[in-house]
Amino acid sequence: MRILFTAAIAVILLIVAVSFNSSKPPTSLTGAWNAKSGSNDHVLVFQDGYFSYTIYDKANRKFIRTWGGTFSEAGGQVHANIEFDTESKDNVGGHKHFAATVSGNTLTFDGGAGVNSWTRIDDGNTNLAGNWRITGRMRDGSIQPIERSARKTLKILSSTRFQWMAINTETKEFFGTGGGTYTFKNGKYTENIEFFSRDSSRVGASLSFDGSVTNNVWTHKGLSSRGEPIHEEWSRDK
Repeated sequence: MRILFTAAIAVILLIVAVSFNSSKPPTSLTGAWNAKSGSNDHVLVFQDGYFSYTIYDKANRKFIRTWGGTFSEAGGQVHANIEFDTESKDNVGGHKHFAATVSGNTLTFDGGAGVNSWTRIDDGNTNLAGNWRITGRMRDGSIQPIERSARKTLKILSSTRFQWMAINTETKEFFGTGGGTYTFKNGKYTENIEFFSRDSSRVGASLSFDGSVTNNVWTHKGLSSRGEPIHEEWSRDK
């Protein structure tokens, strides 16, 4: 009986570990949300205590703005610590508070860009959902570690959406971003680019990589949008 009880506990713990592989527990906001304003898409992603808010016009291949950082949710309020903002670097390091209400698949949230009603895209609990930070890159035949610093490249993913951003939280510099939808199936990770801050000609492209996740380290390799080889390691940012 004791053996059976111990085995049952082990199974429960395994299920919990698999179900909550993120570094932070999900909130009612976790996942991706969309709102429309004319031809502009507004996309919010909340994942692992990090968020991004991006505005772009996919049809006209126009990137407009992105901003985000860490967040917490309590009492119907989102408390945000801004780590990047393409509108003004003076906003970086600031703190903002927003009312947020979730009812079914609708989010009421006013981020100051003229929209306040959002529709859920996904709930951020499958595929590669999480906030990832690049921690290794292939150089001279081996993976070279990238040490933690204020200069960092992050990739935030919900169940279906991705966005990468290269930032420096000390100097408040923003180096670039891109994003859209993705799939991860049978060891293949594919990005479908819907916005790209540095080169609008890349919008509409799809890039496929070999991908795997082991012990919260995501390895992917393939070719960049420039046709250059990529072999990187990303770790869940805690």
